[in-house]
Amino acid sequence: MKINVQAVNFNAKENLTEYLEKKLSKINQMYDNVISTNVFFKLENTSAKENKTIELILEVPGEDIVVKKSGQSFEECIDISTETAKKLLKKKKEKTTT
Repeated sequence: MKINVQAVNFNAKENLTEYLEKKLSKINQMYDNVISTNVFFKLENTSAKENKTIELILEVPGEDIVVKKSGQSFEECIDISTETAKKLLKKKKEKTTT
């Protein structure tokens, strides 16, 4: 699986991308039909605490899966969005097998 990472309004540190790759590798083990993943880290210019947003676009045969989550830290957003993506991939896998 190819992973494309893009940071908007800031520079992503290497430990953040490593954490992301570790989480996405678990998804790839579960569902091996993921062609590539596009990840967008966005830092919003607001005074709210939850100003960090992550958007995952999983390219899979048929229909792409898009997950967008916001939170106080990028690690929190990665955790939430990867869990949501796992659930959506599981649903997609069940649909194709029935």
